[in-house]
Amino acid sequence: MASFLSFLPAVSARPIPTSAFSPKRPLFQTPPTLHFKNHRFAVSCSYAEAGVYANSSSNTIDVVADVRSERIVVLGGNGFVGSSICKAAVSKGIEVISLSRSGRPTYSGAWVDQVTWISGDVFYVNWDEVLVGATAVVSTLGGFGSEEQMKRINGEANVVAVNAAKEYGIPKFIPISVHDYNLPSFLLSSGYFTGKRKAESEVLSKYPNSGIVLRPAFIYGKRRVDGFELPLDLVGEPAEKILRAVENFTKPLSSLPASDLLLAPPVSVDDVALAVINGVTDDDFFGIFTIDQIKEAANKVRV
Repeated sequence: MASFLSFLPAVSARPIPTSAFSPKRPLFQTPPTLHFKNHRFAVSCSYAEAGVYANSSSNTIDVVADVRSERIVVLGGNGFVGSSICKAAVSKGIEVISLSRSGRPTYSGAWVDQVTWISGDVFYVNWDEVLVGATAVVSTLGGFGSEEQMKRINGEANVVAVNAAKEYGIPKFIPISVHDYNLPSFLLSSGYFTGKRKAESEVLSKYPNSGIVLRPAFIYGKRRVDGFELPLDLVGEPAEKILRAVENFTKPLSSLPASDLLLAPPVSVDDVALAVINGVTDDDFFGIFTIDQIKEAANKVRV
């Protein structure tokens, strides 16, 4: 059997000075340092060859490791779109906190146990319990009702959340908005649409280089309502396939008022969720995203 010493020439061809092993000259001239920023940390480690002073830059090796972990807050995470986003995020190893008035959902699932469920209202919540350490906020807040109710939940609630996220230094904000329908102006002036656009404006103003606005049309999937499951995909999925198959023929009709109500392809709730995940993990992904762009973004992270 070859002795250990027989391997020394493979390590170093020149004689090794005895002083190299002196405890007064440690192998590592400078200790490793850690740098933390927004859940990213780098490890920088420099060493000089034994017997060589640290100021010999030619013998210095820098090792940098970039590790990034995501922690997102989903506003309305107990809802139809919000729960799909939470589920998709968990499947990608992302830490998830959900804030909604109803708190934890009543149904069970492996992914449900991996989400931190907080019951609260964006107008009164203690943001210290929600936002600290988050890397992105995703808002699914919105709904219908009276004019005042729609302005409040679609617009004001999101504005409050955007400003709170900005104050806490959260890098990204992603609201789920609505398609830019070519409806008559009197319909677009309703509280629903004006609220959504107000929220968009606030996001793009406070997050010009990292804010992400998703504008889907009708969102389909399996929706839970009062313990029952509404299979919206039975209508939405065929409609999407048909409209995409004939879109070359229907494009000339897009100039007709309100034609979008019939011609804008529905969007799968899974596509919306995966587009959000792409936005969370891709720093080059920001701005306003249309129906086709949502689909494209979802395909980038779909396995």
